[in-house]
Amino acid sequence: MKNKIPLLELKQQAFNHCHDFVKGRLERLQHQMKEIETALTSETKSSAGDKHETGRAMLQLEREKLGTQLAEAEQMHGTLQKVATTTEHNRAGLGAVVVTDKQSYYIAISAGALTYKEVSLFCISPGTPIGKLLLGKQTGDTIQFNQSTSTILNIR
Repeated sequence: MKNKIPLLELKQQAFNHCHDFVKGRLERLQHQMKEIETALTSETKSSAGDKHETGRAMLQLEREKLGTQLAEAEQMHGTLQKVATTTEHNRAGLGAVVVTDKQSYYIAISAGALTYKEVSLFCISPGTPIGKLLLGKQTGDTIQFNQSTSTILNIR
């Protein structure tokens, strides 16, 4: 990491990024669900019965899809609630910032990239392929990912 930001500060920023990501996703999904519920209750039976039933069936399918996405977002929120932001780690695990010679990671939930004070970091879930490789590793260990070897420089 070129910029000398304290890793605990970076960890807090990554946690905030993940929290905002989940909060925004939950709000969007809940809003979409309310719109579908409103559409389902307000749709009136037309003279073209088949058209009405097709519309309702499509709304029902969309509601089911949103329900699945909402459950996933709630699961992400639950995972995030288990993360301690002030704990320092000596092994890669949930809530750890892992700095390698190629990239830095925050192990919590998959929430994309974060850039803070010119330092980039990927927020990943422990269940992702790279997350699985990192779990349990410590400073000095190496991992092989996409035909590239990375060495762990620091963990907090």
